[in-house]
Amino acid sequence: MKPSLWTPTAPEVKELQALLRRLESVIEMTTQEQNRLETATPTVAGLTLAHLEYLKEQQKLIKKLISDHFDQHPHLKQQRDLLTSIPGIGEQTASVLLAEIRDVSDYNNARQLAAYAGLTPCERSSATEVKGKTRLSCTGNVRLRKALYLPAVVPMRHNPLLKAMSDRLLGRGKVKMQVIGALMRKLVHLAFGILKSQKPFDPNYLLATS
Repeated sequence: MKPSLWTPTAPEVKELQALLRRLESVIEMTTQEQNRLETATPTVAGLTLAHLEYLKEQQKLIKKLISDHFDQHPHLKQQRDLLTSIPGIGEQTASVLLAEIRDVSDYNNARQLAAYAGLTPCERSSATEVKGKTRLSCTGNVRLRKALYLPAVVPMRHNPLLKAMSDRLLGRGKVKMQVIGALMRKLVHLAFGILKSQKPFDPNYLLATS
């Protein structure tokens, strides 16, 4: 066996990943504190509200640091702008994709990237049931799947290109979650192609491959 040489994550990507994960943690803490308010006593509610205000300022600060980080690294910003040319992919989602994919050259093809994200279907089976319905793999990068979920759900309703793909799959009897999984895989394939080619989204490509 001759495995490829390991290359460390670029420092600017590692920093972006750290900032995004910190933002994720602060958002989770904010949700937890908001939930605690529902049953908090007046004294504890005051303390919780003060903490929520602090967390709100932290979110603003981290988002500013992320924005400044892209300004300081034009090649990252250019890749982010390429990804946001995909309908449904905003700057936040594009940032997560870049942080979690790390370097698109590490993947031989789009299917390999989809497998890394845990978006390749696998067959469900057991000792008593050899063959069952396919479902998404429960392995892979959870953050990538989480980032792609809403961009797949919203275009399914509003973007005419992905909506056509969605309608066709639903017409074949696919359930909603199977359709969403297919759209998430399509978005991964598009992201891979765009980052490899360094060319913005082409709607004609989606029409030809959907």
